[in-house]
Amino acid sequence: MLPYPQIDPVALSLGPLKIHWYGLMYLVGIGGAWWLASRRLNRFDAAWSKEKLSDLVFWVAMGVILGGRLGYVLFYDLAAYIAEPVKILRVWEGGMSFHGGLIGVMLSTWWFGKRNGKSFFELMDFIAPLVPIGLGAGRVGNFINAELWGKATDLPWAMIFPTDPQQLARHPSQLYQFALEGVALFTILWFYSRKPRPTMAVSGLFAACYGVFRFIVEFVRVPDAQLGYLAFGWLTMGQILCLPMILGGIGLIAYAYKRQCVQGAV
Repeated sequence: MLPYPQIDPVALSLGPLKIHWYGLMYLVGIGGAWWLASRRLNRFDAAWSKEKLSDLVFWVAMGVILGGRLGYVLFYDLAAYIAEPVKILRVWEGGMSFHGGLIGVMLSTWWFGKRNGKSFFELMDFIAPLVPIGLGAGRVGNFINAELWGKATDLPWAMIFPTDPQQLARHPSQLYQFALEGVALFTILWFYSRKPRPTMAVSGLFAACYGVFRFIVEFVRVPDAQLGYLAFGWLTMGQILCLPMILGGIGLIAYAYKRQCVQGAV
């Protein structure tokens, strides 16, 4: 068993103001995405300025934050927020949903594209390889917060988390997700997108790979207490939400290459 590193979730205290590591991870994700996007900007559109890219990153970040929060409310704990709506504003208490954030990103990207002469999938293909930076950083934040841990195990890398009332040795599922959703997904998308691909293919690969990675980790991650398992005694909300991502991603890839073949044959 590995010892859990005791890291104070509060990175910096300035009187009543407390800056949490989890919040800083959002800044790492957004800042890293902007930096990498600026390196790829000329390949995407040489006419775009850094200011326009900053606008895109800003609206995508708003989609992540607002969509992530509202997604958690709708998908994971709606009854509690209906009973006490003011809790929706207490973001410092946690409660963000990747799938809600993805919907927020899609809506903000569609809106930004309409205003700037870019199609939805042109922008999504550009954005997709940048997203794993934020996903990986967010999982590090989960680990520091000692939240979203996994099931009990006797594996040698199991950890006892201070927030676990049972104090059992558990899978560090946050680190599994960091490795898969952050490192592996970034590597796959970054190298795949370095060459020209048919429109929609990069977006499809992101959806399919994320869906598969998240679906796998959910087998060893403890589901949200207020939901538990939703079907067959093992299917979680995260897995249910990933199924359409996997199927939709595979469909997008197939359609993208089929369309390319048809256009090439014309």
